[in-house]
Amino acid sequence: MSFKERLGKEWLFWDGGFGSILQEWGLKAGEKPEYWNLQHPEKILRINREYFEAGSDVVNANTFGANALRFPDNLKEIVQSAVRLAKKARKEAHREEDGYIALDLGPTGKLLEPLGDLPFEKAVNLYKEVIGYALEIGVDLILIETMTDAYEAKAAVLAAKESCDLPVCVTVTFDEKGKLLTGGTPESVVALLEGLKVDAIGVNCSLGPKQMIPFIKRMINSSSLPIIVNPNAGLPKSKDGHNYYDMTSEEFVGYMSEIADLEVAVLGGCCGTTPEYIKGLVDMCKTKPFHPPVKKHHSVVTSFSQSVEIGKKPVIIGERINPTGKKKFKEALKNHDINYILSQGLQQEDAGAHILDVNVGLPEINEADTLVEVMSQLQSVTALPLQIDTGDFEAMERSLRLYNGKAMLNSVNGKQEIMDHVFPIVAKYGAVVVALPLDESGIPEISEKRIEIAKKIYKEAEKYGISKDDIVIDGLAMTVSSDSSSALVTLETLRRIRDELQGHSILGVSNISFGLPQRKIINSHFLTMAMHDGLSCAIINPNAQDMMNSYRAYNALTNQDENFNEYISAYADVKTETVKKAVSEMSLFDSVKRGLEKNAAAATKEGLKERDGLTLINEELIPALDEVGKGFENGSIFLPQLLMSAEAAKAAFAVIKESMKGVETESKGKIILATVKGDVHDIGKNIVKVMLENYGYDIIDLGKDVAPEVIVDTAIKNDVRLVGLSALMTTTVVNMEETIRQLREKKPDTLVCVGGAVMTQDYADQIGADAYCKDAMETVHYADSVFIKNEGEK
Repeated sequence: MSFKERLGKEWLFWDGGFGSILQEWGLKAGEKPEYWNLQHPEKILRINREYFEAGSDVVNANTFGANALRFPDNLKEIVQSAVRLAKKARKEAHREEDGYIALDLGPTGKLLEPLGDLPFEKAVNLYKEVIGYALEIGVDLILIETMTDAYEAKAAVLAAKESCDLPVCVTVTFDEKGKLLTGGTPESVVALLEGLKVDAIGVNCSLGPKQMIPFIKRMINSSSLPIIVNPNAGLPKSKDGHNYYDMTSEEFVGYMSEIADLEVAVLGGCCGTTPEYIKGLVDMCKTKPFHPPVKKHHSVVTSFSQSVEIGKKPVIIGERINPTGKKKFKEALKNHDINYILSQGLQQEDAGAHILDVNVGLPEINEADTLVEVMSQLQSVTALPLQIDTGDFEAMERSLRLYNGKAMLNSVNGKQEIMDHVFPIVAKYGAVVVALPLDESGIPEISEKRIEIAKKIYKEAEKYGISKDDIVIDGLAMTVSSDSSSALVTLETLRRIRDELQGHSILGVSNISFGLPQRKIINSHFLTMAMHDGLSCAIINPNAQDMMNSYRAYNALTNQDENFNEYISAYADVKTETVKKAVSEMSLFDSVKRGLEKNAAAATKEGLKERDGLTLINEELIPALDEVGKGFENGSIFLPQLLMSAEAAKAAFAVIKESMKGVETESKGKIILATVKGDVHDIGKNIVKVMLENYGYDIIDLGKDVAPEVIVDTAIKNDVRLVGLSALMTTTVVNMEETIRQLREKKPDTLVCVGGAVMTQDYADQIGADAYCKDAMETVHYADSVFIKNEGEK
């Protein structure tokens, strides 16, 4: 039987740690494990064979870090040697009938645009190259693992899907709060990957099994797919220059026994585990009943970090990013005034929107190019999910491909030609689709006909593997001024979608009132009636106070606003009418807080007319960054917004610097940043660099894969008080420890802070670091404590 035939129907077992075993066998700190495919093939063969013999059904080829960025010269040779060795091991273990070989794809080590410098399509092609080499030799499935950015996971999945029809499994790596590096949650990850139609999802690395349990449960509650669990053998530790894990196989299996009682399908291990651990899992599960995955019925729209579930209570979709009937917005589109468009999104977020509709359709512009740009820029400044609103098929495909999350798509209808175009796009990229119950005969005047077309759309979507859960039927609000019975037909349609179809619905609410005076009266009352009759999603202007009054009052009265939290938050101690600042009037503080780079520069120029540069820095720039930093630390702001705020601050600093030419400015101090020898991942270091620069520090960025001697010599030459070291891989932490040792010996007055995915406070203490900084803001706080203290001692 194939892997896919068995997946989700019986216990399956993955292999365990690889690099951690190679370290025990002599892999030097910073040495690339993939080179051992060529230099020590007998050892790679032995690990693969021992895992098969221990009971692993799936063994990974030694290709985790293999990509053209790391191996520009001999990538094909490295990949194909890894696959050949795994195949040979399977044969020697007599597992050719029931053992499977996975091509192992890990992170590239770079952040994708717009946060980083790696274009999305380049990431796709990097993965495609590796997959292509493996396919020439033959593998059974593709594992995309240790993903800390869901967007990069999406690039890898598309590379796999566009290269072959092999099963694709994805495991991600959460921090102790259940977040990816870029802010993703178990729920948002599940929605994205299920939309991309992967075969199994799960978690691996970073944490031990005990720490993973809460996040595994959340994935199970969200997902209909088989769940994979590959934890570390506890948290890493260091002693005498060596990394180790002190969780025994018995302890590991004990925690995994608790996990096996959940609805999981595949068990294995990651760093620190060995064939002994896998054998323990296999033996433990012999007495455990297998629980197949259960179909979940969730309709979820996500951004990179936030999930909005349709059906729990009415969802507000902001309608203001749309040129229809909006002269100023049309002008912004024609003039490429992206800042104005972003301001419309931010105002709607502040007003209470859950999802933002994005429509840029104008005959005078290239809709596909503009939609992709606006979508990307919006995702840089807001974490709200987006509804892609277009009838242009090129714009539809390009935007869904590059969207970071699982979008809402507006729209499809019952015309066969439209369904033939839209559903293949949705099937490939995943989306929650708005479906208009109209067809070649036009818009039905009666509810019964609208329901018939809705059923037809459901049935057609099913042919493409698109669940009814991912379709939201538009009740079609037609203006009552031309047909006084149209509101009643719409309301009946909503009731029938809810009661007869057990489906979800949506309305462009304000369509009901065209041609009437005081439209807000009709709109707000119609919204209440529609919600009472089952409306799931309301496309409205959230800046319209009457509409939001109706929405919040309805939720409060129907017990959908727990303890009246939203109602009280909106109306306690605030004026009924909220005045929104126009983007042109936004202060420097607000511009930096919202990550609007051009606005920050303009506000700085304006501010310099009345205040000097240092005053602006101290009164607006730093307080804005502090507020964003606090939001990042408490989880209300995510990495993309943090970085955009930092970029806005940089733009403001540049203006201030220009104004202060000839005036001596004093830096807070010099700090060295480096990713240690053997480690090519510099995502975290680059984020820290941006934040420290904005807080007034001079940064000496030594880059990645930096030898201890280079760091020490630079610290001595520049008399640097603080060094920040980063490492993503457990195999390179020993080089971090060696760097600290050399600094203590040759420049003992220099302090060292450390960070990175594998680091913990205990780990930092063991290798002799002065501080563990888990993120950029903690590094800023530590740097301030170091330099402020030193200043005070002078």
